[in-house]
Amino acid sequence: MNKEELKNVIPHRNSMLLIDEATKTSETTCEGKKYITGNEWFLDGHFPGNPVVPGVILCEMMAQASSVIIAEVSAVSTPYFTGIEKAKFKNKVLPGDTLAIKCELTDVRREKFYFITGKGYVNGKLAVSAEFSFALLPRESAQET
Repeated sequence: MNKEELKNVIPHRNSMLLIDEATKTSETTCEGKKYITGNEWFLDGHFPGNPVVPGVILCEMMAQASSVIIAEVSAVSTPYFTGIEKAKFKNKVLPGDTLAIKCELTDVRREKFYFITGKGYVNGKLAVSAEFSFALLPRESAQET
């Protein structure tokens, strides 16, 4: 999926749609990419003269990529983060890097709660990893909150 196709799966737009592409590789796995150009809004102040992609942004990128795994159900629902666990930041992600993302669905509970592990690599080296949980809420309910 390119950015336009991803907009059918997740509600992010403009500056918060952080990934460039994502592909479902099996029923439970996906891959995504983010090309770090150096012009991203989150690099302006992190850190001046030494831009580094913030860890929380890396987690958001992995979560957005993982949305293609649950695309069928999230087409009528909105995925909301319910947790980020075991986040580890191993190597910096810098302008000019391509973050290659790999995610795997590890559990589904009550057809509403989804658990996914994510890893991000730069040049084959692990940069970030984390475990995510999401709750899928019907679009009508999501708009009321």
